[in-house]
Amino acid sequence: MKVNVDQDRCQGHTLCAMIAPKVFQLSEIDGHSSPVAEEVPAGEEEAAREAVRSCPERAISLTQTTT
Repeated sequence: MKVNVDQDRCQGHTLCAMIAPKVFQLSEIDGHSSPVAEEVPAGEEEAAREAVRSCPERAISLTQTTT
């Protein structure tokens, strides 16, 4: 599963990083989020989904990858 944060939509609410700290990191400059890695770490898929649901700006998207 791949994760993406739309930097034009992210407003730095930080909810994603609180919900899924192994998936998202925050900028020290403006608090905007970015993925730690393009692929969601194993075992963190549900936390990533919860972060998508919790983002007030709808800035996070997940795409399923094929193996």
